[in-house]
Amino acid sequence: MSKRRVVITGLGVVSSIGTGVNKFWDGIKESRSGVAEVTSFDVSELPTKIAGEVRDFDVEEFLSKKGARQLDRFVHFALKASQEAMDDSGLDLETEPKDRIGCIWASGIGGLLEIETTHRKALEKGPRRIGPFFIPKLMINAGAGQIAIRFGIQGANYAVTSACASGKHALGLAYRSIVYGDAEVMITGGSEATVTMLGMGGFSALKALSVRNDDPTTASRPFNIDRDGFVVGEGGGALIFEEYEHAKARGANIYAEVLGFGMTDDGFHISAPISDGTMAAKTMLHAVNEAGINPDEVSYINAHGTSTPLNDVMETRAIHHAFGDHAKKLQVSSTKSQIGHLLGASGAVESLVTALAIKHQVLPPTINYMNPDPECDLDYVPNEAREAEVNYGISNSFGFGGHNASILLGRLKD
Repeated sequence: MSKRRVVITGLGVVSSIGTGVNKFWDGIKESRSGVAEVTSFDVSELPTKIAGEVRDFDVEEFLSKKGARQLDRFVHFALKASQEAMDDSGLDLETEPKDRIGCIWASGIGGLLEIETTHRKALEKGPRRIGPFFIPKLMINAGAGQIAIRFGIQGANYAVTSACASGKHALGLAYRSIVYGDAEVMITGGSEATVTMLGMGGFSALKALSVRNDDPTTASRPFNIDRDGFVVGEGGGALIFEEYEHAKARGANIYAEVLGFGMTDDGFHISAPISDGTMAAKTMLHAVNEAGINPDEVSYINAHGTSTPLNDVMETRAIHHAFGDHAKKLQVSSTKSQIGHLLGASGAVESLVTALAIKHQVLPPTINYMNPDPECDLDYVPNEAREAEVNYGISNSFGFGGHNASILLGRLKD
């Protein structure tokens, strides 16, 4: 029996440089930064006062005021992105078997804003003021569950949490659900809303965040010698994965084909990667091997590229380990330079970017590339988008806990 093929037929995104794929992709190509001083709460006592905050977002455009109050912000992002992706796909849910459509959705932290808000209320006014939606709002599987309710889908449905690798794991498992014959269509992706006091305060306490508050738009500077930490971002990305023959039969627009997925763990440290990048390298090679291509056929890597001292060097070493002499011919870029680090949603949004790069044959840039780190010695597509032939691209995600995940996408070949 031949392996079932999986293609991407719909995309949706919420980000600090734009909500909606067209606006987002324009921002990527124009090298815009979505990082600015936080406006949603008082950051005066925090060492880091900047983030990739979503601003052009009106939840009442697609939810009633009452409905919006019953959901955390990370679920708002999930519903917006998935609705856009579903609309983009052109799927007619009235004619599709609902039990053959599933959803695997990711979030690294879930309803952090709801936890903060309710805890504060309980301390001030007592535990009887805890609302009935507290638990349904904060739980990480709320994104997946609410997507299923919105579309009435009844296939496999669950949440994935593996820190900053969450989104990539969700995509990989959705891909395999179709390959194994468990579904014809999967809504997959991730969302995160941790631009909050606890979210930013916690990462600040870890000394993980950039403190370049005086120059927000250049604060996220992956692969630079003077990088000083990542910038928290928020938002979400949704992708419609579909079995190829199913998509072909209905004349669907296809962005790219999902060809391979790899995952490993460092088994080393809760927040630091293995410095030589050996397990990240194996993760990329697992994806290449599953795709059935040679490593030198890959031309683009959308890097995890966090702008932290440890990650950027590790990932560069991993690429050298995995690709050998071909590493110097690869084109590598970090979308986090533009929108910050979306944590559990980053792997979804960055895979979406990779699909768009393949569809349009345009490589997204690494902006703020000014002072190269000698230990980061690859072609990072500096500062400006680049037209290029891209037949195969990899998107990497690495997370606290040592989690590594890579997905390999390719141009559709009949």
